[in-house]
Amino acid sequence: MEVKIKNASAYGLPNYATIGSAGLDLRANILEPISISPFERKLIPTGLFLEIPPGYECQIRPRSGLALNYGISVLNAPGTIDSDYRGEVGVILINLSSENYVVNPGDRIAQMVFCQFSQAIWKEEELLSDTERGEAGFGSTGKK
Repeated sequence: MEVKIKNASAYGLPNYATIGSAGLDLRANILEPISISPFERKLIPTGLFLEIPPGYECQIRPRSGLALNYGISVLNAPGTIDSDYRGEVGVILINLSSENYVVNPGDRIAQMVFCQFSQAIWKEEELLSDTERGEAGFGSTGKK
């Protein structure tokens, strides 16, 4: 899949860290460090603009190391970038730890994954088919 990109950041294009990586690393395109207090959220710019092909979305996801080691996550994970959006890609970071966290210029702050999707066409019905699970909700399939 080819994706057109405008890179207005101070850094190179996002890249896959390894040959088996699903996500491309995103960097903070900022001039000064940004401090995020506990339970605070900040929008971090990337300097990237995408033209995603129709039928695809770009998901913004947390980096596992930041989540485990520092309690830093993407607030609306996964964030979706639609194929018709042409603005700058921003990442909403949240600090879920009890300590301040500092994002420095060029830090890898999130990853993006491209996914194909289908749009639903509604077919309104009065009755839906039965299943073994039926209407059983949260936790109904057990813990083990």
